[in-house]
Amino acid sequence: MVTPRLLAAPNVVSASRLPRWRGFNLLEKFYRNERFRESDFQWIADWGFDFVRLALDYQQWTPANDPYELREEILEHIDEAIEFGGKYGIHVSLNLHNAPGFTVNAAVRHPSSLWHDEEMQRQFAFQWRRFARRYRGISSDRVSFNLVNEPAEIEEATYLRAVRGAIDAIREEDPERLIISDGLNWGRDPIVSMKPLGIAQSTRGYEPMGISHYRASWVQGSDRYPVPQWPVPRVNGRLYGSNRAEWQTPLVLEGDFGAARHLRVRVGQVSSRSRLVVQADGVVVFDHDFIPGSGEGEWNEVVYAEEWGVYQNFYDRDYAVELPAGTKRIEILNAEGDWMTVTQVGLRASPDATEFSLSLQTATWGEPPDGVVRFDPNSATAPFIPPESIDADWLKANRIAPWREFKDEGVGVHVGEWGAHQHTPHAVVLRWAEDNLRLWREAGFGWALWNLRGSFGIVDSGRTDVAYEDFHGHRLDRQFLELLRRY
Repeated sequence: MVTPRLLAAPNVVSASRLPRWRGFNLLEKFYRNERFRESDFQWIADWGFDFVRLALDYQQWTPANDPYELREEILEHIDEAIEFGGKYGIHVSLNLHNAPGFTVNAAVRHPSSLWHDEEMQRQFAFQWRRFARRYRGISSDRVSFNLVNEPAEIEEATYLRAVRGAIDAIREEDPERLIISDGLNWGRDPIVSMKPLGIAQSTRGYEPMGISHYRASWVQGSDRYPVPQWPVPRVNGRLYGSNRAEWQTPLVLEGDFGAARHLRVRVGQVSSRSRLVVQADGVVVFDHDFIPGSGEGEWNEVVYAEEWGVYQNFYDRDYAVELPAGTKRIEILNAEGDWMTVTQVGLRASPDATEFSLSLQTATWGEPPDGVVRFDPNSATAPFIPPESIDADWLKANRIAPWREFKDEGVGVHVGEWGAHQHTPHAVVLRWAEDNLRLWREAGFGWALWNLRGSFGIVDSGRTDVAYEDFHGHRLDRQFLELLRRY
């Protein structure tokens, strides 16, 4: 068991007033059973950070045949991490990423639900009671309890009822312990009715998902996300055909295309039947029918929508269009049929020239393309200028403001996880990350990158577009590290 004397210090934190802790998630007990590394704590401290969140899987120390028997030799690994935190001046937050009856990891199955099964709730409370008893006497400026990772698809009242036993158990054993609750909806939304309970809350920094989880193997469909850009152009690539005439609107590009004579249109998914027509200044320069079906064809994946009785195949294929010289306006239209998606367009002067590309989004059903995309190859920001973008202002208004208001009302707020997966272009990650970091600093929020070592991190991330630095036998993303250190 951890020695309290190493961590004893005045309790200077409270649920209403969190320090702006900054650091990383550590994953040694994240669906595996490894010991935490002292070198991680030393590096984190040397770089000037002061926080780690341990993403824990309770099944690593809880036998499957007895949920009320804990394996002491495994819990001692967590003791060691808290000792390391005390040695290096780093706050350690314990989080049940996999808890009795709930995890966001779809690959892990539980026999029953934490939200609805009283036995699961008793096991959950038991876990936290034992932690509270184990670390009693260690001040909350060194250790906090983050109840359960990212409660999802659950009503607020049901969530509170499910975790209340654990909260009470912690406070019976250690009344001063700092407790943190992730927000609802995967950590996105504040839990308003929890305010009177004196519990801090944790949000997330993963939006938009098309940047943070691009080609993440555990997110269905992420392999078909557009190549990430930041800011994200809000250009709708779902084109409705004549079957849905009320939404049948072309995607319009305008500008002085000059030498840009080669247009590339990437078709994503086609429902039932569509006819793609491209016009340059009103003249048809491309006309192609798409009729998805079974077996092999022009498509890459067959999808049969049984409820509608139609094929909705993924083509994921590029189509080349030659533009007349002097073109000023391009219209991309689904002239006949149901609906189809265009996921990207590109322009270049010649087949071997550098391409200007624009990734398109798939908007909410019933929202046709709206507005005109301007093209300016000399723009200081991006050659394609959409009517609107998801940018720093969008983040501030939609993701920061609700939590900032919560903080101003006396609830401590921390960003428990954030980051972007290894396949997102590094330059995009850095621009997006800096906007988030700046906004969190303005709001007074601390944060913890997911992770230190691994695909979201700054060490051994596996990115292919980074000039790594050799660091104690590891590959360090120095550029990302220095960005984090500035905030």
